[in-house]
Amino acid sequence: MKSLMQTALGADWDKLPPALQAHYRFGTCTDTGHMDISYPRFMQPLLRVLRVAGALVHRSGQQVATRVEKHVVGEQQYWRRTITYADGQIIHFNSFWVRAPGKQLIEFVNPVLGLQMAPRVEDGRLHYRGIRFIAKLGPVLIPIPEWMALGHTTIVEEAIDDTHFAMDFRLTHPLLGQVFRYSGKFEAASGDE
Repeated sequence: MKSLMQTALGADWDKLPPALQAHYRFGTCTDTGHMDISYPRFMQPLLRVLRVAGALVHRSGQQVATRVEKHVVGEQQYWRRTITYADGQIIHFNSFWVRAPGKQLIEFVNPVLGLQMAPRVEDGRLHYRGIRFIAKLGPVLIPIPEWMALGHTTIVEEAIDDTHFAMDFRLTHPLLGQVFRYSGKFEAASGDE
């Protein structure tokens, strides 16, 4: 079967290097690595509130050990991120992905709040562009423009070798500038076909 990312990219899937194909393949898989997490100090109160809703991470850090476990149930892909700080604190950041019209994806951080994204491959790198935030009320998807929320989302992922990749996630608000970033290097590892 095809993964959600493979379906969204269509023929461009074949332009992805092996490490990124392994990261997004169908089935159960695990990525392990380290992330740097940063945001301006004024964002701390808002990030604490967003954590209650299951969104983002409310603690910064450098080279934070991170494990990402993915599995598929029906037409949804579930992501379980375990972020372990040097002092032993563990933060879980979970989400699930679904298909959206027009070769796009929506990542929900809870059953109501999501981010609609358009992925594309450019020079062997995978780029995501945030389209809008989503509020799901029953079967209805209510669009929330990025400027009304945290700002514009960009994600860039690139292969380092056949099994390792680097990723960079940024939220940039039109008035406040960059309000959140996490980036890191991971190994796309085992799983079942």
